Amino acid sequence: MIERQELIDDKHDILTHRARRNTIYILTLDPILGTDVAERIGGDSRLKGCEIIQPSAGTIRDTVETMERAAPDTTRARLLIFDVRRAGLPKLRKVHRDIIGFNRKDFNKLCFSVLIGDGPPMLYQNGRGLDVFTIYLGAHRVDYHPAVFFYDPLLHYEPSEAKLGAIDDEFALRDDVPQRLAPYFRKGEETTVGTIRQYFRAVDKPDEVRWKRCRMLRRLYRKEINERLPGREDQVKAWTSRKGLQLATEKMNLYPMYFEDWVYKLMHKAERNADEAGGGGSP
Repeated sequence: MIERQELIDDKHDILTHRARRNTIYILTLDPILGTDVAERIGGDSRLKGCEIIQPSAGTIRDTVETMERAAPDTTRARLLIFDVRRAGLPKLRKVHRDIIGFNRKDFNKLCFSVLIGDGPPMLYQNGRGLDVFTIYLGAHRVDYHPAVFFYDPLLHYEPSEAKLGAIDDEFALRDDVPQRLAPYFRKGEETTVGTIRQYFRAVDKPDEVRWKRCRMLRRLYRKEINERLPGREDQVKAWTSRKGLQLATEKMNLYPMYFEDWVYKLMHKAERNADEAGGGGSP
């Protein structure tokens, strides 16, 4: 059963905002994922002129409040990137509802939404393979109207990996490497999701090093998923391609494969649509 967000805000749905700019909002409680997204976008020469905004603060609660204050300002953006992993959604339900409400009228025309998430909790135990994503993606489509969904293997923890904390424990997002992925990375206390992301985005390395590491990560993910879901090799190959994997009426990609290409494509498309509508806005 997929929990729906029910992100409906009729107060704002009648509004359209034509004066949008080359602004990108990264909406996540996770500074590690936020940094990865921001540095990947900022490191792409095609996106140098884009303004990247990541509402954040010192604590989870403060970050949510910062997002709430920033919600009306998202109407100047051409791209909204949502972190929709299960662990964070209860904290983000209200602010997501507000942001979707402010922008709903313009989605897939003057602005686009990109989702990064952890996929169905029983992805590797359900016996249905990747088809289980159809219901999961359908629920998110109703709520977020995404142009593209990226499944991030580093966000997906299996039910057996759940960590139970005391009621009064401070909420925190995990940074330990999912157990199914741990054998593929160097062992050690210093190996975390953060260090893995930093290594593979390689923003301070020459282009050939970045491309080599990207190919390495793609091969690693293909191998791991094929071992967990045997007989789905063609689907997994499509999943790691630029075009992505089509499942019935839904399509998904694998983060961070071709993420910057999608960002560039959607920003260009939003700007072109604005020009055709006669409300190009500021660059």
